Amino acid sequence: MSHYFRQDYLQVPDGAGLYFQVLGDGEPGMVLCDGLGCDGFAWKYLTPYLARDHRVLRWHYRGHGRSGIPQDRSRFGMLYTCEDLDRVMDAAAVKQGVIFGHSIGVQVALEFHRRYAHRVRGLVLICGSYGNPLDTFHDSTYLKRVFPLIRHLVEKYPERAGKLVHSLLSTELAMQVALTVEVNRDLLSREDFAPYFEHLAKMDPVVFVRTLDSMANHTAWDHLPHVDVPTLIIAGEKDKFTPARLSRKMAERIPGAELMLVPLGTHTAPLEYKELVELRVERFLRDRLGIHLAPPPPRLPSGEGTPPR
Repeated sequence: MSHYFRQDYLQVPDGAGLYFQVLGDGEPGMVLCDGLGCDGFAWKYLTPYLARDHRVLRWHYRGHGRSGIPQDRSRFGMLYTCEDLDRVMDAAAVKQGVIFGHSIGVQVALEFHRRYAHRVRGLVLICGSYGNPLDTFHDSTYLKRVFPLIRHLVEKYPERAGKLVHSLLSTELAMQVALTVEVNRDLLSREDFAPYFEHLAKMDPVVFVRTLDSMANHTAWDHLPHVDVPTLIIAGEKDKFTPARLSRKMAERIPGAELMLVPLGTHTAPLEYKELVELRVERFLRDRLGIHLAPPPPRLPSGEGTPPR
């Protein structure tokens, strides 16, 4: 594995400083696109796995993680996100990459292919859909119906909203409810899930609702038949955020797409079934793209100590 590491900020014309980091080296690059309100927690295991002999690019959307907010706070949405990714790939010296998307990052990956197809070698779409996520969240339109009110209140009372969200997400009760209702607590460790709550609790609520609004009104459904690169779709059978049926529809509509359903997997399948996901991604890269990953270092049998130096 290459030990190359770089982290930096890219200043874009409208003032948003975009944070990115590069780990490892080797073409083509592996580009990881987060979900909404995330700063990379879903890639904890895939990043070092892919970086053994490839350049892995991780980055934060506007107002997410370490990235800044544009001077014009209305400049959120898919157009800006795709333009940002194009610029970040230039800054990270990734000419062409396999674009990975988790959750709403799937929409980003698909729209990026629509606009910048020459930069996309392949797609790995994990626990996400082609668009309009409020229409299908928990297989209900309830969130779509109440979202306009939520956004109105957040926009009108941003400071109060921020304090309320922070106080709620910082409680043990919120963590336990999420572990019980949204994910498979028997497979997902608390330490792997906690960073999501920590980031969401600190995020500007206005940025969150404006980004969600832009994503909620976006769809790449019409583009799916025109995806002309090898595509792997991974879905959790128990995913409540983006039901697995949406992944099946994507797989049917994208020419030659491969689909893996993770049994008992939820929206955090890459953390719950890390080895299964890693091996499936490796097989896809090898068989469909001719990309070979170096073998991982041997793992010690359970109970053995540190190997001799």
